[in-house]
Order: sequence, then C-alpha cells, then structure tokens
Amino acid sequence: MIKRSLDIVASLGGIVLLAPLFGAVALAVKLTSGGPVFYRQVRLGRHGRPFRILKFRSMVDGAESRGTRVTRSGDERVTSVGRFLRRHKIDELPQLFNVLRGDMSLVGPRPEVPEFAAHYPEEFCRLLIVRPGITHRATQLFRQEEDILGKAQDPHRFYVEKILPRKLAIYLADLDRTTLVDDLRTILGTVFDSGTSIEIELLSNDVARADAATPAETWLTTIGGEAAPPRRERSVSSSLL
Repeated sequence: MIKRSLDIVASLGGIVLLAPLFGAVALAVKLTSGGPVFYRQVRLGRHGRPFRILKFRSMVDGAESRGTRVTRSGDERVTSVGRFLRRHKIDELPQLFNVLRGDMSLVGPRPEVPEFAAHYPEEFCRLLIVRPGITHRATQLFRQEEDILGKAQDPHRFYVEKILPRKLAIYLADLDRTTLVDDLRTILGTVFDSGTSIEIELLSNDVARADAATPAETWLTTIGGEAAPPRRERSVSSSLL
C-alpha cells in the first residue's frame, strides 16, 4: 500500500514537472519522422494481465513488421531523434502514465512481451505477483544491452537464451529482499546513470561461440551470483495469462 501510494504521488508529480519536456519530445518526434508520437506494445502485467506499455516512438512507424522484436545498436529502424531518446532513456518517460493507472510501478521487473515470457513460464508465474516497473537493478546492470546485442549474429536468440535468463535471476532474487530504500537507490541510479553495468566483449558473432567467450561464471560474478534459470521450450501456461 505504501509503495503504491508513493508510485501515485511520484508519477503524478513527474508528469506535471516533465510536461514541457513531453511537449518538446512529442513535437520533435512528429516533425522528424511523422507517424504517431507514442508507441504502444502489449506486455505482461501483474498476475499475467496484459496491458499496453507507453513510450515515445523512437523507431520508424511499423518497425516490428520490418525486423525482430529486440533492438540492437546501429538498428536502422531507429530514427535520428530516437537514438537520442533511447540513449538517455527519455523514450521511457510516458510510462509514468502506466504507473499512475496502476499497470506498473516506478521500480520493479521490466514488463516483458508474451512471446519472450513463453520461454520461461514458471519463472514469470512467480515474478508476476508484483507490478512490473520502469526501472530495476537489472535495468542498470544491462543498460548497455543494445551494444551487447549489436555484436551478436542473432540478437533475438541471444536475448532469449543469454540476457533474459540473467535478468530473471536478478528479478527473482530481489522479490523478497528489496526495500523502499533500495527502490530509492535504484531510481537515483537510473536518473543519474550511475552504478555497475555489465560490459561483455563478444569474441565472435556466432551465438554458440559467444557462450564460450562469455562463460556463466563471468556473468554470475558480475551480477552478484544469481543463477540463471534454464530455458524451457513450451507455451506460456494458462495460469500466467
């Protein structure tokens, strides 16, 4: 209840304070690439209920029909304004409206698309007892995610098999041990772009060879020892959705 109350106050205050920035970004997006100002995508919310996440559009209109769901550095679908928005995470700010509506929290596991959640149904069933968030400790650790994916030959596969399970391990480890002080620290770290991040130098563009170049021990040491769950090929269970 306290967390939800703080979410409401903070999101409403943020929307009011950032209104001029919202207007400027909306104008820049509209003038430079046409199309809609906002991008909406279905994500899994608390208890597996789907909702539409809101972002400033940073890619060309209809980008999902032109490639994979994951975005890598140098992705040609990202607009010139979009690159700036993504670099500084400004494209995520409209999610304050999702927080105000109750779809999300300021701090929590990032909401995932059903397609990716289907690979780890048991973990997501456990994870979705809480509201997803705009930011999280894992968000800070993986803030170079697009650069990492840019070095993989198959970024979609690399995300599902390497990055997502590590994020899940962190999310699940934090479920019962995160406090309001931890949340505040996470918010400040996100705003000021501080804290540890994972830097991975892949030695090959082949995902299979990347495994050997980036052993699990390296990942686990970097993220604090949380073990990544194994991937399971099956549909998302009815209990999740």
